[in-house]
Amino acid sequence: MSLKTEKDLSDPLRGLWLKAVAAIELRNFEYAIQLLQNLLKQEPAFLSGRQMLRRAAVARAKSEPKSFFNISASPLATVKAQRELKKNPNKTIEMAEKILENAPYNFQANMLLKDAAVAAEQPEIAILAMETLLENDPQDLKVLHELGRLYLRFEQSDKAVEVYNRINEIDPHDLRAFKLGRDASARASMQTGGWAEAGSYRELIKDKEVTTSFAQLSADSIEQQIAETFARHEGEPENLDLVERLGALHGQNEDLDGAIAWYQYAVDLRHGADPALGRKLAELKMRQLERQIRNDEAYLAVHGSSDPQRAQKMAALEDARKRRAEMLIEDARKLLDRNPTDLQLRYELGKHLTNAGRYRDALPELQRARQNPNARLQAMNLLGRCYRELGMLDLAAKQLVDAARETLAMDALKKEIIYDLGVVYERMGETEKYIETMKEIYEADYGYRDVAERVESSYSHATNET
Repeated sequence: MSLKTEKDLSDPLRGLWLKAVAAIELRNFEYAIQLLQNLLKQEPAFLSGRQMLRRAAVARAKSEPKSFFNISASPLATVKAQRELKKNPNKTIEMAEKILENAPYNFQANMLLKDAAVAAEQPEIAILAMETLLENDPQDLKVLHELGRLYLRFEQSDKAVEVYNRINEIDPHDLRAFKLGRDASARASMQTGGWAEAGSYRELIKDKEVTTSFAQLSADSIEQQIAETFARHEGEPENLDLVERLGALHGQNEDLDGAIAWYQYAVDLRHGADPALGRKLAELKMRQLERQIRNDEAYLAVHGSSDPQRAQKMAALEDARKRRAEMLIEDARKLLDRNPTDLQLRYELGKHLTNAGRYRDALPELQRARQNPNARLQAMNLLGRCYRELGMLDLAAKQLVDAARETLAMDALKKEIIYDLGVVYERMGETEKYIETMKEIYEADYGYRDVAERVESSYSHATNET
């Protein structure tokens, strides 16, 4: 079953979706869950709705007393759903979701949902079930192995590599994970390089995209290829394949100026009509900016204020960062213009605007992006940052408090949210709340940013006052 997006929904179902999003914004999780269950019953392939349903169930569970959160799913309901698995996996998915409505982290129900989704050939739902369990316990090795198997089964080798790397970080002696991760890495390389699709080495050589053909060449071999290709180009100056090959070779040789010049030549030959060439040219310009930023940052790190070139380097660095931000914003706007309903792209634009310091422009993009279950928490965090920088500290605090409530595990995102919340409290003069938020991170990760200094200095201040 192919996945459906918001634009694929009928008008009545889109109405349910928008009502559910609004209910979650108002923290009316019960109503949101009812709406989403109804929506998914009619359109089970709407993955964003299923993800939002899970977030609503988790948020409701956390907002209830802890005793509610610990209630296990009805064993009878689980057994009934299990009986349906072989006969009707789609019905089992529906029944498992009903169990997870009240117990989103129930192990048996999520495993049952995973098995039913695999049987129904809906891998995204199976993966969602495992990711839900990992949100509750990020170090559950059994679930991590199951997620890795899912990624391998459904040809997502790059993600499988990430999972097996996580397993080996937790348990360096897990040789099975090491082997599976190594195999997944090899498969990912084959998929990326096109080896899986090519029938033979000769087919790869004939491919128009020649960059990978030179991946293993030495510097001398690349220079020789450049010379030979350039000699052919002089006889055929409008041969696009030769121009692209020269651009690819210069890029492989880390000569970004040369690569940009040749790809610009290729774009001009096509009169700007080839989007792939335009993307490649933009990618090279971004690489060039990234290299300049790294070099300037490294220079400033070792040269103090007395260095005569420091002011010039700082100005160049600031200019490069600004140009990078503007390029990212421009690219994000172009993508969003072509896909105006894509909330992930809206989040990306809001993120780039925030990073560029254009906080007011970022607000409407991030507010819309909160409707995307995959980007909701990140969007709320950035919204809090924008409100803070615009001086709207009460709105910033509310946004970050809501985001922290919906993030249960103390992962990197939650630490960032709580830290930003602490900074807001500090600016508001709410000293007690400020210290409490910093202590929450301190207890979980002593080395996070400057949290240790902030927390420990608060004790020094208290001692001096007494």
